Amino acid sequence: MPGDPLHPVVGGEFPFDASPLEIESRAEFESHLVRRSLADLVILGLRLDIDPPDFTGVDVRGALFVGCRLASDDVEIDLIRRGAHLVPPFDARPYPTHPASLYTPADLSFGFAQDGFAGMYDTVVYQHFLDHGGAGPDIREALAQRLHDAGIDNALGKALRAWVANHDAKAAVGIMGGHAAPRGSAAYRTAATLAWRLSSVGRLIVTGGGPGVMEAANLGAYFATRPANQLTAAIDRLSAAPHFTDHEPYTAAALAVRAAYPAPATAVSDVVGKLRHGGLALPTWLYGHEPANLFAGQIGKYFSNAVREDSILRLSRGGIVFAPGWAGTVQEIFQAATKTFYQTDGPSGAFVFLGVDHWRDLPVEALLRPLLARSPHGDQSHLIVVTDSLDVAMAALSQ
Repeated sequence: MPGDPLHPVVGGEFPFDASPLEIESRAEFESHLVRRSLADLVILGLRLDIDPPDFTGVDVRGALFVGCRLASDDVEIDLIRRGAHLVPPFDARPYPTHPASLYTPADLSFGFAQDGFAGMYDTVVYQHFLDHGGAGPDIREALAQRLHDAGIDNALGKALRAWVANHDAKAAVGIMGGHAAPRGSAAYRTAATLAWRLSSVGRLIVTGGGPGVMEAANLGAYFATRPANQLTAAIDRLSAAPHFTDHEPYTAAALAVRAAYPAPATAVSDVVGKLRHGGLALPTWLYGHEPANLFAGQIGKYFSNAVREDSILRLSRGGIVFAPGWAGTVQEIFQAATKTFYQTDGPSGAFVFLGVDHWRDLPVEALLRPLLARSPHGDQSHLIVVTDSLDVAMAALSQ
């Protein structure tokens, strides 16, 4: 079913990707089955209890079945006896224990049309997360969540490798900022316009996938191939539901804008095409009270906030924009500064602080400059740019 986030688990017409040792679709599985060998391959999340395959005479030595459903206990026992390894799926969970691909806005909003905000996939998973201990789940739930996040890690890695193969590795720009910026506010419009300009010259926008500045950035990237007046019209339309705390109208407005300005059709396998229209978002169910950001092209939603935050900063090697924000944004600033100081992920792009008055009241520049000047890799303080000008921001991020 299109838009159903469990579809990658069920299998279907997902084409092959660039990971020759991993099997993520039934079609790819069948191509190996006819050659009578699954040896040393990893089979991820397939429903092999539907139209069960015949494993007779198939070499399964070293094959790893992760989250797959098989026809019977006898089949599982036979595979293990012949040298395969099985990590079984976890029952009674509303999310896949090993997603084979990143989410899309259609996945996270699946069910909204029929059951409203409370019945959409994203909300159902969040409620499950709360019901099972939130950030402190029991061991079974923790294992299921870690498997899910490992699958997202795997899919994210493949998506970024596909992007880098078509673009410079430093094309990714992170945009951080306050989650509470209302739609239509100056901060929201500024972030959307900057992301639109960056995306239009081939930069990949990376956000934390939440509302406010993060939604604005993915919205700007979503409109990358459209004229500026259409982006303005979309923001005006979204402004009718400005606050994310009004879950139902907020989500409905986003879906209405997507329907009015549909993204170009892309093949299921065209991850790069999806990323070109909306960029990348990495949200977390730890903050599941915030409605899903439905303008990213690809969404890597995590249970672990720590993994998610590290991934955002690790990927944003082409620079990071810090729009006005408070505690969460300040935390990300110094987490990013640590990476730049030690160059744990390689050389860094610019740190662009949008909003001179805001960052004067929160004097991060006064702390960062002497810190980055002492980097063991040489003075990095020149990377800091504080400005109100989008032209200055663009110039800094283009170096």
